[in-house]
Amino acid sequence: MPTNVHEPASLSDGTLRVTPLGGLGEVGRNMTVFEYGGRLLVVDCGVLFPEEHQPGVDLILPDFEPIRDRLGDIDAVVLTHGHEDHIGAVPYLLKLKPDIPLVGSALTLALTEAKLKEHRIKPYTLTVREGQREQVGPFDLEFVAVNHSIPDALAVAIRTPAGMAVVTGDFKMDQLPLDGRLTDLRAFARLGEEGVDLFLVDSTNADVPGFTPLERSIGPVLDQVIGKAPRRVIVASFSSHVHRVQQVLDAAAAHGRRVALLGRSMVRNMTIAEDLGYLHVPEGVLIDYKKARDLPDDRIVYMSTGSQGEPMAVLSRMANNDHEIEPGPGDTVILASSLIPGNENAVYRVIDGLTKLGATVVHKGNAKVHVSGHAAAGELLYCYNILQPKNVLPVHGEYRHLIANAKLAQDTGVPPERTIIGENGTVVDLRDGVATVAGQLDLGFVYVDGSTVGEITDADLKDRRILGEEGFISVIVVVDAATGKVITGPEIHARGFAEDDSVFDDVKPKIAAALTEAARSGVRDTHALSQIVRRTIGRWVSQSLRRRPMIVPLVIEA
Repeated sequence: MPTNVHEPASLSDGTLRVTPLGGLGEVGRNMTVFEYGGRLLVVDCGVLFPEEHQPGVDLILPDFEPIRDRLGDIDAVVLTHGHEDHIGAVPYLLKLKPDIPLVGSALTLALTEAKLKEHRIKPYTLTVREGQREQVGPFDLEFVAVNHSIPDALAVAIRTPAGMAVVTGDFKMDQLPLDGRLTDLRAFARLGEEGVDLFLVDSTNADVPGFTPLERSIGPVLDQVIGKAPRRVIVASFSSHVHRVQQVLDAAAAHGRRVALLGRSMVRNMTIAEDLGYLHVPEGVLIDYKKARDLPDDRIVYMSTGSQGEPMAVLSRMANNDHEIEPGPGDTVILASSLIPGNENAVYRVIDGLTKLGATVVHKGNAKVHVSGHAAAGELLYCYNILQPKNVLPVHGEYRHLIANAKLAQDTGVPPERTIIGENGTVVDLRDGVATVAGQLDLGFVYVDGSTVGEITDADLKDRRILGEEGFISVIVVVDAATGKVITGPEIHARGFAEDDSVFDDVKPKIAAALTEAARSGVRDTHALSQIVRRTIGRWVSQSLRRRPMIVPLVIEA
């Protein structure tokens, strides 16, 4: 929860206001709102994936509350690229107002539209490409090509009368990209010459020294692993990692194997990528997974989702023997992805499960089967020196990443007072070339749980954790309405306890005695009697069993 919460003053004329609603202090749910002259521009609208301490949650959204009453003021939502942490929350925003225009590259919009189709929303879109400029309300937008682990990623320069802000989106500076599309440093230099007043820059790898390795360095490793594999090969990756899928297709073709795509999102995204020309499928390599089962084991590669250990994804189900494809001795599983912070335990559980089944598991820890899509410290230093921004707001990363990024900016000459370490809800005002913190909004997590959006609270999650970790006890007592005397019970039932219910025989007289004492004191209210039951059994369970379960008492009058 943000600290030092204070509402910003009204926005004065000639000032650009920037408010990140997500993506600071976390890797995910990236969303930033720009305001000028009473109009709003949103850059990205992504989701965050839940961690183990958030049981039952499917997705976490940015907190839309600051703009909920101003949806009519939004001129557009600019999407920098097609990853879930940048586009995944778009359907939930457009459910509030479906006609907000979406601006992005061809692949980014195609992936977003496919998601929106599942929510029965047909959006208004504007397809842009690098080098293009568009006027959207008071915002003059220029789009710049950047490398990332998905094709067609864009940075955006936002010009207003208050100055120019540059948002990198997620990016790196691969000098030999698989698709030949370089991060456009010439455009960055031109923007730097014009004068960048505020630089919002990807921080995910800011604490990693040097330079991110080349994507093409992965191809030979995949080729070698697939070439040596004695039986089936299963490759797990993000469902939108077009470059990685391309490398797997090429390696499979080179070794006479066919490739079957597993997972609805993988099939959907790769179909889109192929249709738009971003994925080039060698003749005859792709095969429907149902037909793949008829092929010899040494002639098939399965490309699946689940590289982050997601419980319902294909790879996790395989590791739990809950999928029709059952990995075993001689099979090779390749986890071709990095670990998103918070997912480590889930991923290692999947690796252990697959290893126990006899499969050989190849992952980033024991082979070079993945490189990051984010700029490391050396690349960020280049960007700071080329752009020479007046003010810097590190975004897209956990707190340690933001701090490391700010330090890099300061090393290149950006004054510390012009380097803003913010958090979600930090309001930054840009005026006359100076960025200052104008306020701090109180933002929270918005949880998606099935079809429920925003109704689940932190208190609900605490209850779920207690149920999962400590168990559940229900106590039913029937008392005389007139005298308060116990007629029936206490009847105690427990779930999540190793002990038999008879273990509670010792506490039943204590509960009855406490209720009798309350009746003598004139207590008749059933809620008050229920609290007496809760406290009595709670103390006993804590002292006797060293547990703190959820206790649900029910006192009934008769």
